[in-house]
Amino acid sequence: MSGCNMDGSKQAACAAIERAKDDLFKVSQDIWSHPEENFQEHHAHKALTAFLEKYGFNVEKHFHLPTAFRAVLGDGNTGPHVAVLCEYDALPEIGHACGHNIIAEVGVAAALGVKAAFEFVGKPFGKFTVLGTPAEEGGGGKIDLINAGVFNGVDVAMMAHPAPYNEPAIGFLAIKTVNVKFLGKPTHASACPWEGVNALDAAVLCYQSVSCLRQQMKPTWRVHGIIKKGGTKPNIIPEETELEFYVRAPTSVELAVLEGKVHQCFESAAISTGCRVEIKWSARPYLDMVKNMTVLDIYRTNAVSVGVDFEKYRMPDGFNTSTGSTDMGNVSHVVPSIHPMFYIESTSVNHTRDFTTASGDPIAQPFALAQGKALAMTALDILSNPAILDKVKDEFKENVQPYAK
Repeated sequence: MSGCNMDGSKQAACAAIERAKDDLFKVSQDIWSHPEENFQEHHAHKALTAFLEKYGFNVEKHFHLPTAFRAVLGDGNTGPHVAVLCEYDALPEIGHACGHNIIAEVGVAAALGVKAAFEFVGKPFGKFTVLGTPAEEGGGGKIDLINAGVFNGVDVAMMAHPAPYNEPAIGFLAIKTVNVKFLGKPTHASACPWEGVNALDAAVLCYQSVSCLRQQMKPTWRVHGIIKKGGTKPNIIPEETELEFYVRAPTSVELAVLEGKVHQCFESAAISTGCRVEIKWSARPYLDMVKNMTVLDIYRTNAVSVGVDFEKYRMPDGFNTSTGSTDMGNVSHVVPSIHPMFYIESTSVNHTRDFTTASGDPIAQPFALAQGKALAMTALDILSNPAILDKVKDEFKENVQPYAK
């Protein structure tokens, strides 16, 4: 996957990434070996900013958020502004089961490539930003950065995510999280159970009601949850129980419909058992991903040129092309964006212990380097051709709705 057949600036970008491949692997391994949950990515922040400084970047550390960072090339007065995003938070208990260590490596690799291309030409031709975005796994770090105005003036945003397949135009679902508490009345479960109000019964009924609802849900809708608190001892009627659900749909409009249906399940469980219920929906939902096919077509061409095989490692039949959810979806509602998924020599699916192993396996490295090159070259195509950007922006205007914070 090391070959590049292209003009001088792209060749310079690919060559720079190849020269740095050992250091890139080290930083990925360092992050993988020190998994940190959202907003706690202090080790990753230090490792990535140190890497960029070693390669001559001026880095703004703790950029608006304690574990965010930004490094900028060029001033934006001579052309478009492209941003490549890094993620680096891990999951509870199972570490980098979504491969964010590789996402971070791909992002800084692309930055090295663009820097080398600017140096080859002798000056920046546009503005390029590598942005460290913490807390994708539920924390919504990119939403904080959107609200802070970080994406103002950015023309295109991009990142690439490891997966068990290559799929440039993957869809992502809008999502809201909800916390549900049922409050009952404790009493001795054997001596006088009739004196109690059983919050566990409410939790179980709630969970089962949501399960029954699935028969009437659209195939593209998703609701999944856990019981976080179920009581203290078997001989005490549970006074308080707690559940957490994720509710997803392809668009925010459909999500609002599904939210109403699920909400009724929560309320009905409380009524049926005589419990009180406290329902807290997240105030900052993740939005669906708005695909920009103009940028994706450019990315695909560049990816193929460095050996990415979209046919051999395509998404298997039966997989849903709209999968999880990401705060990159929110970015795609304010800036034309892409979020391709890429194969790393593993058929294990994300958010499994097997994928944690895969994301730390050296065999994934050539695939990460190819993605760094593909993103760098895609950025260079946009930066060097304002006519492309006009087409990108026209498509964005047609497809996106006004962003709601």
